[in-house]
Amino acid sequence: MDLALRQEDGEFAASFRAWLGEHLRHPPAFVDLADEVAWGREWQATLAADRWVGVHWPSAYGGRSATPVQVALYQSEYARAQAPQPVNRVGINLVGPTLLAHGTEDQRLRYLPAILSAAEIWCQLFSEPDAGSDLASLSTRATPVEGGFEVTGRKVWTSYAQFASWGLCLARTDADAPRPQQGITALIVDMSDPGVDVRPLVQMTGDTEFNEVFLTDVFVPAEHVVGIEGQGWTVAGSTLAHERGTNFPFKEQLVHEAYLARLYEEARRNGSLDDPLVADALAQAYIDLNVLRLHNLRTLTRLARGEEPGPESSWVKLTWTTMTQRLSDAALLVTGRDATSAEAGPWARQWLWSKAASIAGGTSQVQRDIIAGRILGLPR
Repeated sequence: MDLALRQEDGEFAASFRAWLGEHLRHPPAFVDLADEVAWGREWQATLAADRWVGVHWPSAYGGRSATPVQVALYQSEYARAQAPQPVNRVGINLVGPTLLAHGTEDQRLRYLPAILSAAEIWCQLFSEPDAGSDLASLSTRATPVEGGFEVTGRKVWTSYAQFASWGLCLARTDADAPRPQQGITALIVDMSDPGVDVRPLVQMTGDTEFNEVFLTDVFVPAEHVVGIEGQGWTVAGSTLAHERGTNFPFKEQLVHEAYLARLYEEARRNGSLDDPLVADALAQAYIDLNVLRLHNLRTLTRLARGEEPGPESSWVKLTWTTMTQRLSDAALLVTGRDATSAEAGPWARQWLWSKAASIAGGTSQVQRDIIAGRILGLPR
């Protein structure tokens, strides 16, 4: 691809950089997660007021119709400024694009504006405790009733479910379908329904942003079906491709480049750079980041051609997983600290978070299976 910026792309980046210089606010110390989410809503509303959130969405729906190159520039400027992430990330990056691709016009007009402003937070009701990494084996049922469906089942690892107004849910509407990927339907679930029970999960970082969600006879009206009934697997494929390959990698590349620069400076200052193990770890982190950068450029080329993200997104996800875990290991080598100690500080939290990278968004084993079968053409 041509890495030279067009004039309009340079102007786009400069405009956002200037806006951040004028409006950026860094978060205060929060009392708890609810306090953090409340502050996050205000920050995202500020971004949305000037259409600096969801820039990849069409202008008609509140975005800027930004090109893939402009989206990458937006994420780069955002990361460099160390701006706080929008609180409604699931809505912006996953649900919004899914509704734009598969939703009805009524659904878009109803839900998209409130996603951008964070007036309504969304969660993703995909994973299940008994399905493991095999999403197609989900057992949540959506039984047809007059006017819609009654949904019963159990979901897990649901980010921000305790604050969500709506959830994008996969449920089985045809138990007799010949293949597990068939007979699944994507549904919009009202998280305030009395049949929805959200139970926060305490992570090893001490945070509680993940949740287990129990659904008991939750009524979902027929107009809340996203896409075609029974073809939710296609809808889910679009959602997961955006999750794995088009949203976080550009931002994470810049964020981790900043991590590595700080880590290198700390190693130089404390003398650990003379340790061959530390030097090798930092060199490997540098290589990993450049590999991720190349994958990101490949993804950007694909998107710039108007192509949807495909199985290559699994390659990007796997690369990011390996990179963040190795860099986090290097941080503990440099600091010489135990990740479980109270003195380890932010590097320990980063190390703990990195352990989830090989699970979140699809396990590394699943990504390798997709790469083997759908890219390399290997037999099952």
